[in-house]
Amino acid sequence: MGMFESLSEKLNNAFKFFRNKGKLTEADVKAGMREIKLALLEADVNFKVVRDFVKMVSERAVGSEVLESLVPAQQIVKIVNEELIKLMGTSQAKLTIAPKPPTVIMMVGLQGAGKTTHAGKLAGMYKKQGKNPLLVACDVYRPAAIKQLQIVGEKLEIPVFTLGDREKPVKIAKEGLKYAIQKGHDMVFIDTAGRLHIDEELMGELQDIKQAVEPTEILLTVDAMIGQDAVTVADHFNSQLDVTGVILTKLDGDTRGGAALSVRHVTGKPIKFVGVGEKLDAIEPFYPDRMASRILGMGDVLSLIEKAEQAFDQKQAAELEKKIRESTFTLEDYLQQFQQLKKMGNLESLMGMIPGVKPGALKDAKIDEKQIGRTEAIIRSMTPKEREKPEIIGASRKQRIAKGSGTTVEDVNRLLKQFDQVRKMMKQMTSGKMMKRFGKGKMNMPF
Repeated sequence: MGMFESLSEKLNNAFKFFRNKGKLTEADVKAGMREIKLALLEADVNFKVVRDFVKMVSERAVGSEVLESLVPAQQIVKIVNEELIKLMGTSQAKLTIAPKPPTVIMMVGLQGAGKTTHAGKLAGMYKKQGKNPLLVACDVYRPAAIKQLQIVGEKLEIPVFTLGDREKPVKIAKEGLKYAIQKGHDMVFIDTAGRLHIDEELMGELQDIKQAVEPTEILLTVDAMIGQDAVTVADHFNSQLDVTGVILTKLDGDTRGGAALSVRHVTGKPIKFVGVGEKLDAIEPFYPDRMASRILGMGDVLSLIEKAEQAFDQKQAAELEKKIRESTFTLEDYLQQFQQLKKMGNLESLMGMIPGVKPGALKDAKIDEKQIGRTEAIIRSMTPKEREKPEIIGASRKQRIAKGSGTTVEDVNRLLKQFDQVRKMMKQMTSGKMMKRFGKGKMNMPF
């Protein structure tokens, strides 16, 4: 969420400039585009990229489709959205799977960009999809690198091939590949050494590994937090190794986000994945269209719905809807909803995807994950009957529940009040108006 907040706000201010006019003149477009240009530069987008972008948008905006349109402001937002998508690579770039296994993925990047962790995250992602990955430890310089890869492998239950730190990386890569073929691994992730800065010796070594194993993909891990430097790094690695794609890490940080917009344009190589947090499953395919709508503050509706669908079992959703309709929604169901929410990942980043929730509006509304734990504890301390009919919970029951859940009577009261409000809200939602809006309950949100 943090990443594009200020950019979103600034772009929206630029759009306001267009919205306040009925018809637009060329001069209006020019003035508004200046605002957009400043917003992008401030977000740390590479200046060449900004120049090309503004030129493309201006040319289209001055065309007849906008100036003669009845809703010129919307047209301009649409053009900016389309050009942003183009800038970031049009469509989602998938990982190439080798026609004859194994698929060999070589991970490269500077030290500290998250290469080792992301080698693991990616391997884990493909393991879930039924692949049988192997991690190969070729970083023999950083003292704890091999150990780090082994820890990651252990957590994900993915084997790690290593010859220790005495062998040459090229030899380790070759042997690792042989081992993978023997043991039937259909994907091999090679974790190479990072450096604190780009140096020729390192590049030479990487080129040797590339030659030795002929990787299907060379993925460059770039830390989005380093802003403009990300572009320089990406450009250099690409010119030496001809990378096939980029993983942008730390996208959840409070960066200005310019790297995400510049890397693709400068290298001509697609951003394939984004790292969005510390956990080992915090990696997502990169969708330029969704990223664009997030930048424009349109709410990443697609991602939200998809996340919801992944985490929710449709049958449960249908049952829930029926319960809401028949007003038989109990505290037991409420608990289930909370557990589903937890499954969906970080609540705050989730809220940022909801349309109409302005970027920055939730700065203070920290969604307290501890609160969820407390709610669970309280409901678990209730008897089945109390969960079904909370109205029977009097003072002495409240004391017992608070004691059993390690909370206070105030906490219990707060939860019961919340539950009551949720129930009322659900009643209103099912009373027609809201249901129509959500297309007869297709979106079963757990709030």
